[in-house]
Amino acid sequence: MLTTLKTAYTDTRASDLAWALGREPLPALAVLDLELADVHVQLRLLGASHQVLLEEERGTCSETVACIPGSSTPLPLGVAKRIGDWEYEFAAHVETLSHGSFAGRAQELLALVAEHPHGLAGTFPGSPHAFTAMLAQREDGQVRWRTWHAYPQEGRLVATRTRVGVRMTAAL
Repeated sequence: MLTTLKTAYTDTRASDLAWALGREPLPALAVLDLELADVHVQLRLLGASHQVLLEEERGTCSETVACIPGSSTPLPLGVAKRIGDWEYEFAAHVETLSHGSFAGRAQELLALVAEHPHGLAGTFPGSPHAFTAMLAQREDGQVRWRTWHAYPQEGRLVATRTRVGVRMTAAL
């Protein structure tokens, strides 16, 4: 699903992004609710980037990557944590692209996500290449999502990957 977000473009530098686990739902400009087997996943586009809410019988997980006022947790390159019965893994990568390459990559990603049944993308007014896009899937008992945050004025694209799965116990 592709939508135009009705808000000003608030996070204007890739370095402004912060990461947080466990935040309450923030006001969203666009939402996509998904049922992936026995897991409810909500993809949320914020005025300041994204939030994913995951809920199933074992509990909930909330990931926020956004410009969070007062946050002291910058966007990490990687995180591995245990959340209750789950293992959570997060990775982020920042690409710097030329103007021409950026426009092509933006169009490619927006097309990919807009056509996917588990995808949500929003463009910001004023620039067709300023966007946040998200794509979720369930595979091998794990929920995975990818996100892309575009900063055309910097030529930067921030990509994240997240995996949440039930913690495996070692056989004795």
